[in-house]
Amino acid sequence: MLSKKTVLILAGILLLTVNLIMLAVTTRRPAASGLGRAMIAFVAPFQELATRAVKTIQDGWWNYFFLVSVSQENQRLLKELGKSHQKIIQQSELELENQRLRELLGFKRSLPAPAIAAEIIGKDPSAWFKTVIIDKGSSDGLRRGLPAVSSLGVVGQIVEVSGRQSRLMLIIDRNSGADALVQRTRARGVVKGTSRDECYLDYVLHADDVRVGDLVVSSGFDGVYPKGLLIGTVTAVDFKGGDFFKDVQITPAVDFDKLEEVLIILESPPASAGVH
Repeated sequence: MLSKKTVLILAGILLLTVNLIMLAVTTRRPAASGLGRAMIAFVAPFQELATRAVKTIQDGWWNYFFLVSVSQENQRLLKELGKSHQKIIQQSELELENQRLRELLGFKRSLPAPAIAAEIIGKDPSAWFKTVIIDKGSSDGLRRGLPAVSSLGVVGQIVEVSGRQSRLMLIIDRNSGADALVQRTRARGVVKGTSRDECYLDYVLHADDVRVGDLVVSSGFDGVYPKGLLIGTVTAVDFKGGDFFKDVQITPAVDFDKLEEVLIILESPPASAGVH
């Protein structure tokens, strides 16, 4: 099968030949002669066919180049649209981050000691341990034992420190603990993690008044967390048979799956002299 280029060349040759014949006939003989009229009648269909063929091929090539141009323009527009969409996403992320940092800054002013903001840059993939890595370390004044909080409440405690990074054990880790109070009744216990998204308040006596919906706050007696920070809300109370204590389940105030920034309190608070 002939290519478009070959067909175009052949059509051009045919058209040129026909025109030359017509030119020769019309210049040598009067246009009104019988032979001239016969030649015109004979050649005209071929001339028309050749002209149409050339025009069709030309139109085809123009359409091809037009489609190529449109495709390239579409690709350029899609690329620009993608860049614009990415800018919108980045702008939204920046606004959300600024909002979180403003909330942290406002909460920072209410703390009893200086604090430094840190970003979470990694999480322990293990299901047994609930720790995260933050982007601040000993060069920023951090050390083991310092508490971490957010504007929502208690987060955890620093357990390892390097020059630029630190490991933070979350309060839901099974190895964590925080002395706490039921805010409504001042019943006291120790909040311990379960390595799931919940904690429990241990050592709560049967006689202590604890109900679902009660808020649990830090007591300040452990020398780690300042007094009065929200830890979580009581979601279940189980009175065990012959035991001295009852099971109190707590849902933490902080959503650790969505946690991105924390405040590290740089000075451990003094132990409270009493509960008021």
